[in-house]
Amino acid sequence: MRSALTLMALGIERCMYCGENLGTDIDHFEPISRAPLRTFEWLNHLLVCSFCNSNRKRSAFPCDGDGNRLLIDPTSEDPADHLRLILRSGMYRDLTTKGSATIGVFDLNRRTLVRGRQNAFATRGPVLYYAQRLLAADRAEEAVQRLAALRDEPHASVLWAMLHAAEAAGAEEVLGQDVLAALRDPRIRKMVGAE
Repeated sequence: MRSALTLMALGIERCMYCGENLGTDIDHFEPISRAPLRTFEWLNHLLVCSFCNSNRKRSAFPCDGDGNRLLIDPTSEDPADHLRLILRSGMYRDLTTKGSATIGVFDLNRRTLVRGRQNAFATRGPVLYYAQRLLAADRAEEAVQRLAALRDEPHASVLWAMLHAAEAAGAEEVLGQDVLAALRDPRIRKMVGAE
């Protein structure tokens, strides 16, 4: 099971909750104590880091008054529907009750994660810009190499947030003109898997 989950992980075996640490544990998304019949259900197993699994989530599984889960299920939901990453601050803002519960349970705005996302934002832009320059110089293989490296770095969510931001009003102010041009380049978008 671990080898199948690592192949599906974003980047190099990253935690499906925080996106920073290596996925070292297999978590039952819905705890066995709550749903023993889901113990062996494939979609109830997630590759996560030990911090998120053992120190944060443990057996937490918040539900609303009707018993509906409040954590974002990364196997069936797009976290961007519930969370907005503020690129400059590195902080997540909740868009829904699920977003709020997920931020709280996993402490997604803890200092180390925020700093890691800020650093990721600071380094992603120059790589995207350089990859676009490589494409313009007919050096596509090198561009592919640089962009593939971005997908393996911690905090892959930063790259996806940048791609979303490139489509929003005021994108140039947040991303800068050169990075925005790279993010809107269809070749770059295709190489990072956005199209």
